[in-house]
Amino acid sequence: MSIERVGVIGAGQMGNGIAHVCALSGYDVVLEDLSADALKHAVEVITHNLHRQASRGIIKDEAVETVLARIHTTQNLDDMKDRDIVIEAATEDEAVKRKIFQDLCPRLTDKTMVATNTSSISVTRLAASTDRPEKFIGLHFMNPVPLMQLVEVIRGIATDDATFHAALDIVKHVGKTAAYAEDFPAFIVNRILLPMINEAVYTLYEGVGNVEAIDTAMRLGANHPMGPLQLADFIGLDTVLAVMQVLYEGLADSKYRPCPLLVKYVEAGWLGKKTGRGFYDYRGDHPVPTR
Repeated sequence: MSIERVGVIGAGQMGNGIAHVCALSGYDVVLEDLSADALKHAVEVITHNLHRQASRGIIKDEAVETVLARIHTTQNLDDMKDRDIVIEAATEDEAVKRKIFQDLCPRLTDKTMVATNTSSISVTRLAASTDRPEKFIGLHFMNPVPLMQLVEVIRGIATDDATFHAALDIVKHVGKTAAYAEDFPAFIVNRILLPMINEAVYTLYEGVGNVEAIDTAMRLGANHPMGPLQLADFIGLDTVLAVMQVLYEGLADSKYRPCPLLVKYVEAGWLGKKTGRGFYDYRGDHPVPTR
């Protein structure tokens, strides 16, 4: 399969990052979102990140405008009709994703591949909600997409070889490294990473240490680049909770039970950096632990 035209659904943190790397590698990109404000913000973020790459010598200054010219924004799924592949990067909610695929697929040609950037949900199950399970695949980019080198590639039970190899080619073309993961809850990275974060929240919940102590311990004691609670804030506590719920329900093992304190933070709307408060309060000049 020859891929030249890429569609991305969802202009949030993951969607704008995927659009960025696809356009940077030469693909023509259509970025869709229901919100005009989200699309405007996405273009601003992409522009900022491209200028940052140029200032660091990663790309040439003159490349910025060339890359931006390859990205077209829309609020209409009809604009996906000529895409070779469409990558869904909406919120980590299976019902939302299924609705998107039901609206999207009738607008596509029979040859168009569909991918999901899900970080935890069954690719097989999502594929079954479309009219093209053999042309459906998981492409789980890591956050932040322009910086992180890994993409998990997940085949559903019906994904054909042509789609799988085309997906591997896309990953290579955008300068990333593919890791093939079987279609089990949360795949590889989040199967290992999110329970660690959930355990850090339990450690806080049970009073073993406060936020600062836990993050300092893991940074300096395990040589992690950032502490697990800071990382949770960066990922988004709603996403952390969603993945833990998928693991808990999908594997029926009590070790994946989401910490009640994580649930409480999400219920409060303290979702991390994106809302200004999570395990840290970001509303001042410097982040301050909330516990």
